[in-house]
Amino acid sequence: MCHGHGSLRFRTDPYHARNGTRMSPEIRLVVFDWAGTTIDFGCLAPTGAFVGAFAAQGVAVTLAEARGPMGLHKKEHIRVMLRTASVAAKWAAAHGRGWTEADVDALYAVVTPAQVAAIEPHGALVPGVLDAVAALRATGLLIGGTTGYFREAAERCYAVAAGHGFRTDFNVCADDVPTGRPAPWMLFRVMEALGVYPPAAVLKVGDTVTDIEEGRNAGAWSVGVTDTGNEMGLTPAEFAALPAAAREDRRRAVREKLLAAGAHAAVASVADVPAVVADLNRKLASGFPAPQR
Repeated sequence: MCHGHGSLRFRTDPYHARNGTRMSPEIRLVVFDWAGTTIDFGCLAPTGAFVGAFAAQGVAVTLAEARGPMGLHKKEHIRVMLRTASVAAKWAAAHGRGWTEADVDALYAVVTPAQVAAIEPHGALVPGVLDAVAALRATGLLIGGTTGYFREAAERCYAVAAGHGFRTDFNVCADDVPTGRPAPWMLFRVMEALGVYPPAAVLKVGDTVTDIEEGRNAGAWSVGVTDTGNEMGLTPAEFAALPAAAREDRRRAVREKLLAAGAHAAVASVADVPAVVADLNRKLASGFPAPQR
């Protein structure tokens, strides 16, 4: 369910060109996140790998603790988990000491093959992706991708998705840049490779707070998806089984979290993105102010 296709209430920020005139470019590039946005409904592949890696070290982390830093480079994800008070306490109880960078390396060594192995079983496309991308391409838009996955896992994502018929024009993973999300470098790399600027001509779509921050830090439009990603955290079957009222309550909570992170809008899934682009282009054509970092 999209929250008001034709009347999306985009957050606005004043933006003017250097000569003082207002810039209102059309959207020419949509950059999607991967797990939880275009593939892997519920963002299950990364989560299971983190839980398993910590379990191998005698530390039982919850799914919520594993999901918290989602969207970051996976090694930084481990660090953020270990800095969390609850996980740090569990680590100290299990090991009789605080964690070290050597522990981060050991956990990462377990996480990496586990995540690569989990991608294909969880690599189904999110419903609506192919139709949404076809609709965007039919209007001349370019399609990019960014991900917090390291290179081997990212390449596996690209290959699995291509097998299902989904390909982007250019992808960047967290290993390709000095710093991953929430820094804007991955998004800038995609823009550079595809020759699209200013950032106001770019729409970033993702399911995590760090996705939203990546888009905002680049000066691009940033839209969150509520139903299919890490924040909702449900399999397709679990999501479908929710009573309508419970589904709306959970969707509302995710939407509010993404908007609080700076999202210009939040929709149910990538299936709604063509309507978002059309609505945003209408607004830009009428002088709607473009985003500002």
